[in-house]
Amino acid sequence: MWKIGIGFVAFVALCLFVIMKAGDKIDMGGEKHSGDMHATEPAPAK
Repeated sequence: MWKIGIGFVAFVALCLFVIMKAGDKIDMGGEKHSGDMHATEPAPAK
């Protein structure tokens, strides 16, 4: 049981480290479905 507690504390420490390093660069908005995601040209009309 103590191994689960140690694992949880290590996970929390890792998460806090990543959040502190990234600062305001983390985007927690989820998936984006806008048109600017793909920079490829549209297929030519047939």
